[in-house]
Amino acid sequence: MTELRWTTAGESHGHSLVGILEGLPYGLALDVALIDEELTRRQAGFGRGGRMQIERDRVHVLGGLRAGMTLGSPLALAIENKDATLEKLPDPSSPRPGHADLAGCQQLGVRDARAVLERASSRETAMRVALGAAARQLLHEFGIEVFGYVRELGGLAARNDAFEAAGSERRALRSASAFQGLDAQQEASWRAAVEDARNAGDTLGGIFEVRATGVPPGLGSYVDPAQRLTARLGSALFSIPAMKGVEIGLGFEAARLRGSKVHDEIVNREAGDTRPFGRFARSSNRAGGLEGGLTNGEDLIVRVAMKPIPTLRRSLASMDFESGAATPATYQRSDVTSVPSASVVGEAMVALELARALRSKLGGDSLAQMHSAFEHYLRGLAQL
Repeated sequence: MTELRWTTAGESHGHSLVGILEGLPYGLALDVALIDEELTRRQAGFGRGGRMQIERDRVHVLGGLRAGMTLGSPLALAIENKDATLEKLPDPSSPRPGHADLAGCQQLGVRDARAVLERASSRETAMRVALGAAARQLLHEFGIEVFGYVRELGGLAARNDAFEAAGSERRALRSASAFQGLDAQQEASWRAAVEDARNAGDTLGGIFEVRATGVPPGLGSYVDPAQRLTARLGSALFSIPAMKGVEIGLGFEAARLRGSKVHDEIVNREAGDTRPFGRFARSSNRAGGLEGGLTNGEDLIVRVAMKPIPTLRRSLASMDFESGAATPATYQRSDVTSVPSASVVGEAMVALELARALRSKLGGDSLAQMHSAFEHYLRGLAQL
């Protein structure tokens, strides 16, 4: 199977989260410890709530692996919930604004908001991070790295060139940050903003960026609209709860500029450029690495806007299901902000989509066959 597909199952307070990733080739050495590292990153970040003090996410491999090597069969993973109290939790008496509670109940024709919110919860994204961590290891085999970080929190933006300025210290800077950020000068302001929102019983949103480096040209499609990588990435990132905007490259700014200030001119690859992607390159990367639904050999740059978490200690107005009377919305344990966590989830979604596109491009049932196809493709690029 060369098509990469994934699915998850499980509720926020159920026994476990389960995920299945189909399409990994035979022969990939999968480091489970690296998956656990990504799960730990997702749980970190200043402003997280009490749930993160309870859970200690670790992945359990249920199938698809033998002696640390993928078998080419579906990879099945599980994450146990420590707070597995689903059967004991009460049914909320009122739906929460900003959540799927009311619309979900209307869809089902019931007043059982618990049936909706347990699956709609962002807790489900823990398994996406695990599956994405497996996909990242496949991408790494082909020199593709995916890196996410927070650019803005509560309206306070990091420096525009934070990624470039960090250089080779990016991972160290991000690890040292309480916000998965790269601008150490902004840390104190972000911390103060979170504390202020916490004291006010409020929440904060923000913007994170995901960059993928080493991405070869030609991943995606210009033929099938549904397979355009632009569309696939947008769909994947919007599938993360609370995401309200996605832009690639210049994004919305491109609409405000003339074409001469937007499009990346094609030039000869500079001497010393080690990317093995043929003779040509772009003079800039305003497109964010995507043109016509295909990667173009430049770094993939995606930014995502996350709304403030809608569960507020200072409850918003709602209505009681039974009486129809006005009432404060039900409050459940929540974060003040989870933009840092969302950046990790965003990384995972980009990794899954790039791995899917790479599998589609190269085919093959084993990792060795994929490598052979990749080398053949690179030789062809050099002749263009």
